[in-house]
Amino acid sequence: MAERRALLRDQSERSCGTSDGVSRAEDVFNEMSGDEVADELLLEEEEAAVGPVQIVVADEDEHAFSLDEEALERILLQEDIRDLNVVVVSVAGAFRKGKSFLLDFMLRYMYDQKSDAWLGGNEEPLTGFTWRGGCERETTGILAWSEVFVVEKPDGSKVAVLLIDTQGAFDSQSTIKDCATLFALSTMTSSVQVYNLSQNVQEDDLQHLQLFTEYGRLAMEEIYRKPFQSLMFLIRDWSYPYEHAYGLEGGNKFLEKRLQVKQNQHEELQNVRKHIHSCFSNISCFLLPHPGLRVATNPHFDGRLKDIDDEFKKELVNLIPLLLAPENLVEKEIGGSKVTCRDLLQYFKAYMKIYQGEELPHPKSMLQATAEANNLAAVAGSKDSYNKSMEEVCGGDKPYIAPADLERIHKDLKQKSIQQFRAVKKMGGEEFCRRYQEQLEAELDEAYANFVKHNDGKNIFYAARTPATLFAVMFAMYIISLVTGFVGINSVATLCNLIMGVALVSLCTWAYVKYSGEFREVGSVIDQVAETLWEQRTPRKVFTKLFEVARSKVTLGALLPAQRKRLSSNNNVKKKN
Repeated sequence: MAERRALLRDQSERSCGTSDGVSRAEDVFNEMSGDEVADELLLEEEEAAVGPVQIVVADEDEHAFSLDEEALERILLQEDIRDLNVVVVSVAGAFRKGKSFLLDFMLRYMYDQKSDAWLGGNEEPLTGFTWRGGCERETTGILAWSEVFVVEKPDGSKVAVLLIDTQGAFDSQSTIKDCATLFALSTMTSSVQVYNLSQNVQEDDLQHLQLFTEYGRLAMEEIYRKPFQSLMFLIRDWSYPYEHAYGLEGGNKFLEKRLQVKQNQHEELQNVRKHIHSCFSNISCFLLPHPGLRVATNPHFDGRLKDIDDEFKKELVNLIPLLLAPENLVEKEIGGSKVTCRDLLQYFKAYMKIYQGEELPHPKSMLQATAEANNLAAVAGSKDSYNKSMEEVCGGDKPYIAPADLERIHKDLKQKSIQQFRAVKKMGGEEFCRRYQEQLEAELDEAYANFVKHNDGKNIFYAARTPATLFAVMFAMYIISLVTGFVGINSVATLCNLIMGVALVSLCTWAYVKYSGEFREVGSVIDQVAETLWEQRTPRKVFTKLFEVARSKVTLGALLPAQRKRLSSNNNVKKKN
């Protein structure tokens, strides 16, 4: 049946658009039995359904990502593979660097790996994951090949192989957070991460890798010694084969030099390299030559091998089996345990939920991070100058200073601190720096409030204000009660005696609170009432202030009974004569 299907396809392609071709195709179908035709149609339907499937969908307007759970379930929960250990090979890196192009050669190998001619024919267009030439991005989000390949390893065990394509980083429509999220998610869910680079490994490539892997490590519930598995630096268009030969051996020697930690290196460079080594269990590098000018400059290039340089094809034949040959497959592990296809679905859901939340810090560009650090340093320096100057005025063992003088000094020092902040050269622009100036002003006002409290604590009269006020109230009420009792106004005398008793109880309670340190909230209320009586000396002001304090502490509606709704009645209407 396969031969007849191939004959049919060949006949149809060669006779497309002609009546002779149609009749020959009909003859082939007529030669097939009913069951063969049904099987053939079913096979064609399955082949039509095979292709790249979007599993992580990008929302470009909101700069957010969502998991298409139904699509991922259709891939990973197929009955014949859902309980097999999974091998996930993912390709990630900057956009327009040939990631999807490379994955399509991986597909050719997986479909025909038992043949030495898996690379395909010279006239065969390259199909699979969508790719094209040009400078605009093609892939968005994360795509997985809909068919999971079942491969038997040399030890006889079977594993499921899943190929994943990732949206390119650093295009004109993606933020740093978008790039970090996709790269981190790809690294967390893959057993082999291919880091696709062009021409060389530059320092910014390593720094971005450090940022993305750290963002992924933050999302993992438990941090293991090396949270990720295999990382392969794939250097495309390598132009220095005279220094390091193409392939794995030359690549590993090159990478060893590039990731070497040296004593004379700056601490920042050392930390980047130490971080990468601490994240991956296995790190390798492969140097791949340029595929040729016809590939790079021909707008109609469709992946035919005849247009690709022989050197590139030679190294491609060495590269793909390194990743996908049965003896080289790396099974996905998390926390030391192997992961099945069913498990991988749950990990995808859990990781996506984390990245959709607000638990993780937002990655920032190097300029934004530097500008924030620059402005925060200026804020800290200005605030420190203000604090030192204020300490010399009213801090520590300095004597009590009049509140008006302290406020005047505060305003002068605050203005000097703001001028100092403005004088520092800062990154980010005027509008960006204005937010940090406002933050500085708020922090200075907060510090001033603390200095005021500290200064008031040095005033012995301020410290004795509460007992003096309560004693004055008791003395006044005692005198008034004597006078009113003498003239016969007993109700007023009784009220004064009651107030005097409340003041005495409050004084005793306040003394106990200060001595024992317990019931501090009660002591604060007594201090506040005493302060109100001290500052508002006329009865009208006293009661007004006390009412405001009470209203702030207790909701008025809680004290008053609910009002009943009045019903309209003719008796309430005054009749006019």
